Parts: sequence; structure tokens; C-alpha cells
Amino acid sequence: MASTAETVAGVAPAPRVRIRPLREADLTRVLEIERECFSTPWKEVTFRGLMKRSDTDLLVAELPDGRLAGYAACWTVIDQSELGNVAVSPSARGAGIGGALVDAVVERVQGRGAHECYLEVRESNQEAQSLYRQRGFIVVGRRPRYYSLPTEDALVMRLRVGDFS
Repeated sequence: MASTAETVAGVAPAPRVRIRPLREADLTRVLEIERECFSTPWKEVTFRGLMKRSDTDLLVAELPDGRLAGYAACWTVIDQSELGNVAVSPSARGAGIGGALVDAVVERVQGRGAHECYLEVRESNQEAQSLYRQRGFIVVGRRPRYYSLPTEDALVMRLRVGDFS
């Protein structure tokens, strides 16, 4: 799958990026983005384990010049998906890349037959919450002290995949 995510009503058009599956050669840059974005980044072994799973989609956002600007990780079990991570390099933020990645993930989980997609987001991460809400995710719960460095609650958000249009 190599596509540019479609525009969602009321959401800015997707940037000029190509969303495609992660390749082995992308892993070094993905790990850099992971460290740039998260206080407790996933380790290489985590990504390598996900790369071996048939229920997982690891997608990257590739700029026209070939550089990677972000990635998303999602897995689907039966009819439910979990959006594990979305990360965009700080130098590439504000261009709609995160939204393009989320749109591509939703397209993939629809293709896998998922009816719902869940995610956790830091309570203080208003920018990410706004991006998810624009795409139809709603808050359905809270996980106390879910995050560390700093300790913070997570909001659990859900999208009924059939509601995405």
C-alpha cells in the first residue's frame, strides 16, 4: 500500500507525503523520530517484534525528497484495532503529516475488518487530541498514571471505524 491519505471533511488536505509500509532500511530513522517525540521511547526490539507480526501495520510518511517525517504503528485483533503510536518529527509538524498517518491507519484497519480503533493519548496533549477528534475519535475512558516521565493520565479514545468517512 502506497498512497496519500484522503482528505476528511473539515480537515486540511493531506500534505505531499507518501504513506507506505515501513521497510527494514527505515528503522534507524524511525527510532530517531521515536526518541525525538517520546520521553519513554520504544526500543528497537519492540519495532522488530512488531515487524514480524501479521496483525500489525507499521506505516511511514515519506517526503518528496525521500526523507521520513513520521510513522504510525497499529495492530488489529479480530475486529478491534489499537493505534499504538503516531509520531512526527518536530521539524515536520504542522504540515498535516500526523493526520495523513492517522487517515492511512484507519484505511488499513477498515481493510482488516476492524469495527473499532482505540488509542491512548496524554491528557495534556491537546494537539493530538484535536487531531483525533477531527477524525471522529471520542474519549471513552481514562487510564490513571498510564504515562511516566512525567507521570500523567491517559485518555482512551475510540473511533467506530464505520463512522470514518
